[in-house]
Amino acid sequence: MFFSRARRRRFRLLLIILMVLPAAATLAATPSLKVMSFNVRTPADTNDNRWENRRDLMAKLITAQAPDVIGTQELVKQQADDLIARLPQYRWFGEGRRGGDGDEHMGVFYRTDRLKVLASGNFWLSDTPEAAGSITWGNLYPRMVTWARFERVADGKRFVLYDTHFPYRDQDDAARLKSAQLIVKRIAALPADEPFVLTGDFNTTDADPAHAALTAVLKDAWLAGAPRSGPEATFHDFTGTPDRRLDWILFRNMTLQSVQTLTDHAGARYPSDHFPVVAEFALPVAPAATH
Repeated sequence: MFFSRARRRRFRLLLIILMVLPAAATLAATPSLKVMSFNVRTPADTNDNRWENRRDLMAKLITAQAPDVIGTQELVKQQADDLIARLPQYRWFGEGRRGGDGDEHMGVFYRTDRLKVLASGNFWLSDTPEAAGSITWGNLYPRMVTWARFERVADGKRFVLYDTHFPYRDQDDAARLKSAQLIVKRIAALPADEPFVLTGDFNTTDADPAHAALTAVLKDAWLAGAPRSGPEATFHDFTGTPDRRLDWILFRNMTLQSVQTLTDHAGARYPSDHFPVVAEFALPVAPAATH
């Protein structure tokens, strides 16, 4: 059968489209990994910023963003239970910084329809990291990391998340640096190709030596050159006007797609005295091997 030159060109174009469409559909169907870091502020306030006035607003923000996983700081168990009651698609885990269920947690929330926990645990930012509640380096309070290795339900891809909260005083520079160095040491023990993300309230800016120590092996999502939105600073003390970027998401072996600071509020009421940060990533094509 004879086809004109124009028809042959159209036929070749159709073949190309038919070959490209499945790949494009697969790419479009590949989910991103959405990670949130959120200092929720302990329920210490007795004024209009008390927890009972903030929990619904916080749950609404999380529902709207629908992150796959959230690293929180300053979380106490009652707050976690209140949030889970409003966010039934999530579970959470973590241990109090003094051990057990008391005091503040580095609570990690995750979508059970999207992620499975393969392993999890805690270590303390001290000279004795396996000792729950341990305090050294001049810290006033125990400081810790809660971690997990996750597997994505959709495709079996895996990643590790650490969540932490560094000391806050000006004189805690040395403790923050030692905390960062311990985290770097722990990261070095992970498989070199394993996707990794660190969430936290670091109680300092990126001019601090602790940031330099961490970014020697990780990338700072806010500074990594991906599309970003919202204010750079994250701590606003319930005013809505932030003055310092204390909350970071750091990562490796993943492709950053976007990062944003969220300023959701209802009138003069805010979910916390920190703005949460959200980053979206593409995980590598093949699951990383674990040891």
